[in-house]
Amino acid sequence: MTAILERVLVDTEEVRDSLGLQRVNKFHFNLPPATLVEHALLNGEGHLTDTGALMADTGEFTGRSPQDRYIVNDEKTLHSVWWSDINTPFDALKFDALHKKMLDFLEDKTVYVRQGYVCDHPDYRLNLTVVNTWAWHNLFCHNMFLRPSETELSQFESEFTIINIPEFKADPFVDGTRSENFAILNLTKNVILIGGTGYAGEMKKGVFSVLNYKLPHERGTLSMHCSANVGKEGDTAVFFGLSGTGKTTLSADPNRSLIGDDEHGWTGDTVFNFEGGCYAKVINLTQEREPEIFNAIRFGTIVENTRFYEGTRTVDYTNS
Repeated sequence: MTAILERVLVDTEEVRDSLGLQRVNKFHFNLPPATLVEHALLNGEGHLTDTGALMADTGEFTGRSPQDRYIVNDEKTLHSVWWSDINTPFDALKFDALHKKMLDFLEDKTVYVRQGYVCDHPDYRLNLTVVNTWAWHNLFCHNMFLRPSETELSQFESEFTIINIPEFKADPFVDGTRSENFAILNLTKNVILIGGTGYAGEMKKGVFSVLNYKLPHERGTLSMHCSANVGKEGDTAVFFGLSGTGKTTLSADPNRSLIGDDEHGWTGDTVFNFEGGCYAKVINLTQEREPEIFNAIRFGTIVENTRFYEGTRTVDYTNS
């Protein structure tokens, strides 16, 4: 199987086989945003707003589930991870069994596969391959992760894989999870497994966890949960805070250039963005208060867990 991708010939059969997806029904590879929006609408995954954005619901989970996040405990991580209630250890053999169950689950299913990378710095780049069953999740990855050039795609070598199947629910008794939903990071096999949750942020936060391990531990570079911008004189401002505290708002200064709104690395001489998109809270969003964010909500973007004013396709940002 081959596909023409942005004028680059890519052997999708090789990619499919490397991921263990030989038995899937339909294998969609690096689809452009417009096609992903079409698929999402046809699949009943969301609706178009009056600005052209795709409105999608994440289901039961509208945020991360910290108690259902695991890191595989093996020879590599045993003494290099701070094990705690947040960094919960997961058995390596249980991971392998669950990985196989998820691949078996995908038999005769439709999957959306995307290649991208994180770290907007040539010395720290990490290539990713993401496998989704929801088209809008794949669009999320197109928006949030950095996009390889045509030349880079033709010789792309993936370094980490994310498999995200919201419809797949774990059996806690058999699979070793706490509940049906889970996000499990394997730093030895370079795989993240996500299941039982439709919250798209699990993918970006999973990759952030990878970088939180790799950059300080292996590269001597600080990883930061922050927003950042830079002034005309090259002065960098960094804004720290938990989710929803205003990092994105503060960094979206019309008089300064945005570096990024959420995740960054700090080397000896620069601050660089991990991502390629913006994941902002939109509760009570107005054009007057946050014009940059408000005006960015157009075709190709996603608004999660929002509602329309009755009888319209206008988003009611006051509805929580």
